[in-house]
Amino acid sequence: MTVQREQLEADVLIVGAGPAGLSCALHLANLIKKHNEAGGASKAGPQLSAENIYVLEKGREIGAHQLSGAIMNPKALAELVPGFEKSAPLDTPVTDSAALLFTKSSSFRFPITPPPFQNKGNYIVSLSKITKWLGGLVEAAGVNVFKEFGGAQLVYEGDGIAGVITEDKGLDKNGKPKANYTPGYELRAKITVLAEGTRGSLTKKLVATKKLDNINPQSYGIGIKELWDVQPGRIQPGYVAHTLGWPVSTDMYGGGWIYGLSNNRLSIGLVLALEYANPQFDPHAAFQIWKPHPFLRKILDGGKLVRYGAKSLPYGGWYAIPRTYVDGALIIGDSGSFLDSQRLKGIHLTMKSGMLAAETIFEALKAGDTSSKTLSAFPKKIEQSYIKKELWQVRNFHQSFQHGMLPGFFHAGLQFITGGRGLIDPMRAHPGHEAYKKINGRPAPERFKGDGKLTFDRLTDVYHSGTRHEEDQPCHLVVKDLNVCSTKCVVEYGNPCQYFCPAAVYEMAQEKDGLKLKINAANCVHCKTCDIADPYQIIDWVVPEGGGGPNYEGM
Repeated sequence: MTVQREQLEADVLIVGAGPAGLSCALHLANLIKKHNEAGGASKAGPQLSAENIYVLEKGREIGAHQLSGAIMNPKALAELVPGFEKSAPLDTPVTDSAALLFTKSSSFRFPITPPPFQNKGNYIVSLSKITKWLGGLVEAAGVNVFKEFGGAQLVYEGDGIAGVITEDKGLDKNGKPKANYTPGYELRAKITVLAEGTRGSLTKKLVATKKLDNINPQSYGIGIKELWDVQPGRIQPGYVAHTLGWPVSTDMYGGGWIYGLSNNRLSIGLVLALEYANPQFDPHAAFQIWKPHPFLRKILDGGKLVRYGAKSLPYGGWYAIPRTYVDGALIIGDSGSFLDSQRLKGIHLTMKSGMLAAETIFEALKAGDTSSKTLSAFPKKIEQSYIKKELWQVRNFHQSFQHGMLPGFFHAGLQFITGGRGLIDPMRAHPGHEAYKKINGRPAPERFKGDGKLTFDRLTDVYHSGTRHEEDQPCHLVVKDLNVCSTKCVVEYGNPCQYFCPAAVYEMAQEKDGLKLKINAANCVHCKTCDIADPYQIIDWVVPEGGGGPNYEGM
């Protein structure tokens, strides 16, 4: 069937209303405003207007899909919004930074907090609230924000990108139009900015199609988080602790966080590199097992779970940043790997990448040239900014831990002394899913059930994520060959999708003709772990109908 799509034209189309995309939109709108006030609009050349900037947000509200710890370095925000302290929803400044070593039954605080864990001058924030606030500033600046719309396809033109097509709405699970069917829009733009977050579906396809990969493939982690109301006096606002050790084994890379927010709220989470050997390892269960530790139990007992969420994050660092420009398009934020994997800090880096993209776009629009030659100024701006300075110092950090914690600490120590170089520079990496070892007949582990008070099963946690999707729509988790799941994967890896997914999306069901993969797509919290960690790389995460997914309000 030929689909007739309504076309809309813009100067700039930003896909994703996270910190990077919103910072890009707001900074560009401010540059245009100054340009016009200075008389630039009256001179010969293209007329620039913030109304010609479009932002797409697949969530039902700005901030609904934003999940983070979150400790925010305010340096980029201070540049973007001078005097931000007066209006930004900052929860509390960091007052204490601790590094804790956990064994199964005890904890030890490092007498000196290592530099990567020091957070003086930073704020504990809800990234959901920060982005919602930024979104209000963006809309007030005249930018058009389209909520509940995802970017489903890139529009290619010549050697470059000319926009995106949004997802069709009102299709049933078989792809047939329902009574409310509305075809997606064709949004064409002089410059398209991909700010989709980690493992963006459009970015993934563009990087593969245009061969934009760096010398290292991207490495990923998964962060699993809960927000709690705790009894008064259990946690001080501004207290920040990062944990090492139990329950993360020495052949893995990961650790936990404990953040004290205002009003007796607590953010806790466990982050783990998606490059472990055991395909039946369960990150969600590891997080639940971590919570009854005596240190945490003292804080959590008598408290109440408020919210749950999970998110993947890009660990790869400087040597995994893809080429961030093509004709008519830029890649920013977590889509571009702008995250410090040592400090697990990325908000200020993604925001700065969006601002530098805005400056590049502004110059390109004024010149009337949106080719890759002009847009190549973007990575040059990155190189001259604190983004390069911060990421260059940890350029080999995550690769150091590919063979476990102990070799990792050895290499990290040398890198600290040598400004990031270490023994090998560049240190190469491999895709995380290649680390799986075959199960060789090992039986499936018993699934974690939880006690319903301190620990929880996946479905209970998914309920607390606020996730909802229209049930009767095409599955947005596309498995290219289901036979692999019920034959080869059963024998070789024991169907790891059942374990690495933190939302109970995948399960192997016994049917008359054997084991079959059942996909509970309505549970999906959009973490992209399946797209990343599948051993055969046959799962493709694509955008569902706009408005679907988690609701991380307050997280």
